[in-house]
Amino acid sequence: MATEPKTLTAAIQYFTDPDNCLNYLKARRWLSGKVACPTCGRDDVSFLPSRRLWQCKSRHPKAQFSIKTGTVLEDSPLGLDKWLPVMWMVANCKNGVSSWEIHRSLGVTQKTAWFMLHRIRLGMKNQDAPKLGGSDSGPVEADETFVGPNPMRMHKSRRAKLAAIASSRGESYRSAGKTIVMGMLDREMRQVRAMVVPNVKRATLQEKILNNVEGGSQVITDDFPTYRYALADQFAHDVVNHAQTYVEGQIQTNGIENFWSLLKRSLRGTYIAVEPFHLDRYIDEQVFRFNNRATKDNPLNDADRFSFLCSQIVGKRLTYAELTAKGAEKPEAGF
Repeated sequence: MATEPKTLTAAIQYFTDPDNCLNYLKARRWLSGKVACPTCGRDDVSFLPSRRLWQCKSRHPKAQFSIKTGTVLEDSPLGLDKWLPVMWMVANCKNGVSSWEIHRSLGVTQKTAWFMLHRIRLGMKNQDAPKLGGSDSGPVEADETFVGPNPMRMHKSRRAKLAAIASSRGESYRSAGKTIVMGMLDREMRQVRAMVVPNVKRATLQEKILNNVEGGSQVITDDFPTYRYALADQFAHDVVNHAQTYVEGQIQTNGIENFWSLLKRSLRGTYIAVEPFHLDRYIDEQVFRFNNRATKDNPLNDADRFSFLCSQIVGKRLTYAELTAKGAEKPEAGF
């Protein structure tokens, strides 16, 4: 058996063999070594080598299933020799990889590449992540940012239109048309949680922090008034006043602001035009790479990140109709 790949070049060569693709994903999907039917869970299935399928011995719909069944890859006509190198690139390219680059590299349409990337991003989402903070952990930094176009770089007619919309809503035109993103960073664990939020009201920010941070943890924020009222009863709250300084000993939010810079660099430099209703998935992608980057305590490499991504694609499904939200009302574009 060929050695599992450690580089992108080796991965492209390794995954040209369909058996290598099958065995690699099989080892990460069924850790016990026993293949189980995704429909009924029965683990005494038989393998059909001519078609690379398994046959469940119980009679039910989808009694025959492939390695793609029950994953983000389900019903895709593309082979694993295309899927797996793209997953390697998304997991390891620090600033992401665009659908146009995948389109040119694989010879698929740009729309197909765009759909592939969104399915991979869904696989990157860690739905069972533990809460940050706690008595044995370090402080948690919390902050929010606005993601979207810079009015000062717009054509004057578009800037005037944006100012009119902002005025009608009672907003500043500098924040109009932008999407609000909330994030938290645990300094000890070096883990981030980030998500799109509809507003910066106390109830909204408090809910996100309560859902992602252990009660009683030390939480550090800037001097935004909403945090003062949202965190006082549940956490040990420290504040840094950015009008005066950015660092007061250990009281600073530079860690989460560093994550914002990484996120915006990929959005502006690689993806360029991201719709607000898709932004959550681009955030999940950046969170995955940040939380699984190499550190002194956790020396992960490209192969480790790719392997972890392959283990996370099970039990998730995204159809093209869901992705494009056909028939649903979409918010105004923010990029």
